[in-house]
Amino acid sequence: MPVALPSIAFYEPRIPENTGAAIRLSAVTGAPLRLIEPLGFTLEEPKLRRAGLDYHDLATVTVHPTFDALLESMPSSRVFAFTARAQTVYTDLEYRSDDILLFGPEPTGLPDEAMAHPRVTACVRIPMLAGRRSLNLSNCAAIVTYEAARQLGFTDADPTATRAAAEC
Repeated sequence: MPVALPSIAFYEPRIPENTGAAIRLSAVTGAPLRLIEPLGFTLEEPKLRRAGLDYHDLATVTVHPTFDALLESMPSSRVFAFTARAQTVYTDLEYRSDDILLFGPEPTGLPDEAMAHPRVTACVRIPMLAGRRSLNLSNCAAIVTYEAARQLGFTDADPTATRAAAEC
């Protein structure tokens, strides 16, 4: 049986290809994807559909009208807000399956009011070289989701189904 993983939450995402890649991430890991409106695209956007390939039906995607609506739907969840300005490193956390991994919109990152929200447990960063602005949004979500999966005991459910590295 698959291990339950934290929810990936995109706060007002703007780039459909990144959300499409996160849909694929949700499908292959089982981590729920939660999108907080307003979205910078429609869910029928061709670029989103193309980036998500044929994984849309395999992913769990929920759209929330506001950040508070997401939090109300998950009242006991911890919320980790990812920002390059944090001191805590993502590998320093002990993840739980009911956590929310919150990532901000691509051009700006999370707004200050989201990071200061009383429900935010901690602001967290993914280390990178000095002088670099940021990682790609879907790459950040994948890095943290797989760290949470590792901690929670995720294993490849069917190793015979693994594709060759060239197909990944």
